[in-house]
Amino acid sequence: MARKRRNRIVVPEARADIERLKAEVMRREGYAIEPGNPGNVKYEVARRLGVPLNPGYNGDITAEAAGKIGGLIGGALVREMVRMAQHSLAAAHQAAGPADGYGDMRRRL
Repeated sequence: MARKRRNRIVVPEARADIERLKAEVMRREGYAIEPGNPGNVKYEVARRLGVPLNPGYNGDITAEAAGKIGGLIGGALVREMVRMAQHSLAAAHQAAGPADGYGDMRRRL
């Protein structure tokens, strides 16, 4: 039985920004990015890993090989998003001052 995909973007309007972030992160990781199509970074990652990923049908690729591609990209994105969140929290902490330490963060959560 096929699994239902769960990696939907919660805010569809953010899709373009997510793609730009992916391109920026993977460029910093040393991958060649097509300016007009940053989603194609998966083919560059696959090529470097020796995985025969092609546009279209890829049913002959093992789950392990597909996971290596997605894991490398996703791991880099998660690291960057955690870094961004830490900077945001640190800035909120500095803006709040030493009395509370959280400012209006509680109200936003």
